[in-house]
Amino acid sequence: MVMVSLSVLLGVFSAAAGTWMATAEGNTAELGAAALVLPNAPAGAGSGSGTDLAGGKVQTTTPGQPAAPASEAPAPTTSSAAPTPTETSAAPAPTTSEAPPPSTKPAARVAPSTAAQVLALVNDERAKAGCDPLTEESHLTKAAQDYSDEMSAGNFFSHTSQDGTTFDQRIKQAGYAKPGAENIAKGQTSAAQVMDAWMNSEGHRANILNCSLKKLGVGVTTAGWYWVQDFGY
Repeated sequence: MVMVSLSVLLGVFSAAAGTWMATAEGNTAELGAAALVLPNAPAGAGSGSGTDLAGGKVQTTTPGQPAAPASEAPAPTTSSAAPTPTETSAAPAPTTSEAPPPSTKPAARVAPSTAAQVLALVNDERAKAGCDPLTEESHLTKAAQDYSDEMSAGNFFSHTSQDGTTFDQRIKQAGYAKPGAENIAKGQTSAAQVMDAWMNSEGHRANILNCSLKKLGVGVTTAGWYWVQDFGY
């Protein structure tokens, strides 16, 4: 049985004052939502502080830097040798031995079709609300997948990375200049389950049905079932 718990972060960024206003609401699933409300789809979002309610505990967010990427495993090598022939016996056919490929232990991700299912369900809900569909964007997808992997590996659940990086900073570092919002969830084991949870939470639903947002990246990691939606203007 998969244990499912809930937390919500609703963040509103004021471009003039440079501050966050945050409210928290609890439920029985583990979720999180953060949004930047920016006029005229600006080229970047500010960072600051906010609150994240997880399991009844409030945490203050702070900016920071991302972790360095892991190095790639070396390519496998092969070797072969043939014995020297003698006058009294024919040389046997040369033999070839190949080293086994290096073992790798990638993060437990799901098939890309699961992320595509989330995008399709998002656009179904947006159509009902009269919003244009979102399109998948590769930089947002990288930001979302990297962060779901990071939360899974670090066994934490927050909009703020363990090094203090905020969601809008992560999106910019991935190469997307106009971050808009982020939804996160933990414990749901299908696209339908996580979308049902998000749509039944006011802050997450507001992000999904924000008609000003144009792009979406979805990340899913099955080790602990971490989900991330990163939205962009």
